Amino acid sequence: MTKSPNFAFIKARWHSDIVDQSLVGFENRLAEMGVDAGIETFDVPGAFEMPLLAQKLAATGKYDAVIAAALVVDGGIYRHDFVAQAVVDGLMKAGMETGVPVLSVSLTPHHFQPSEEHEAYFHAHFVKKGAEAANAAVQITSVHAELAAPAELAA
Repeated sequence: MTKSPNFAFIKARWHSDIVDQSLVGFENRLAEMGVDAGIETFDVPGAFEMPLLAQKLAATGKYDAVIAAALVVDGGIYRHDFVAQAVVDGLMKAGMETGVPVLSVSLTPHHFQPSEEHEAYFHAHFVKKGAEAANAAVQITSVHAELAAPAELAA
């Protein structure tokens, strides 16, 4: 990748203390890799609002990839499964329709409880998932840049 990548990072506000750790892991991993990236962050109320914003951000042409992070928990009723499926499908659709990679750090644990033990576990897990998203974002944007290069040379 020859130019510094620009990323949009969407964070759902439900369980924000946990979800925000994905951005920490993302930024730390980029720094470890020596990637000087522009990162703009966007907050949304919950996971369900992420796909539309991801699509709009990707369509601007300003970002090499869009990353969306959320924690969708089982609140004792079945709707979390529907929300999680809709979010992942929507994020995939946003990427397919715009041609811009849209990556998900959206987790749906089956047994999350707002206890100190679970919160500590997911706090650390979101740092790890953010780092994995950074690896994926750098790799996929490099592939996209390589695919675009021959077309740019032919023009």
